[in-house]
Amino acid sequence: MKIKKESIITFFLILLSLSFLSFGQQFNNVAVIDSAKTMQISIEGKRVLSVLQQKEQQILSELSKLDNQAQSLETRLYTQKFTLAIEAREQMAKDLEALRTKRKKTEEESTKEYNQLEFNLVTKIKTEVLPLIKGIAQEKGLSLVLDLQASGVAYFLPTIDITEEVIKRYDVLKAVKKEG
Repeated sequence: MKIKKESIITFFLILLSLSFLSFGQQFNNVAVIDSAKTMQISIEGKRVLSVLQQKEQQILSELSKLDNQAQSLETRLYTQKFTLAIEAREQMAKDLEALRTKRKKTEEESTKEYNQLEFNLVTKIKTEVLPLIKGIAQEKGLSLVLDLQASGVAYFLPTIDITEEVIKRYDVLKAVKKEG
């Protein structure tokens, strides 16, 4: 009976180790991509980041002008409060409030516009990169490609990272489209 019990335990241990081996083999066909790195390094990603940076600078410049106008008007109102007629003071106060309201509205509209631009540009890149990822996955026989930015991957072997290959192919694709 003791031999039978040891044989059964040995059998289950062998079965368990075989199942772990097959489980491990199932995941040999997994890869990762770093979409943030793709955005930062690819030619198109750099172009998009540049466009977004220019838009941000334009917005900040416009807001700065409104801030300077408000500051100037506020300074004039403060320094001339004793020499201005009541009506003139009230008008300057109304103008100052209108300017502050305009600034707040401009900031809100600009933020919405910037966010929409960013969404459109990033979505365009994702749409263009996805077929490249699928192509690489098919070539390498991959069953799963995880995006490091969205998947919560804590660790991976660098050998399963296909980011550089995707970037190279994306740059070639964009260069061909530009020439054609």
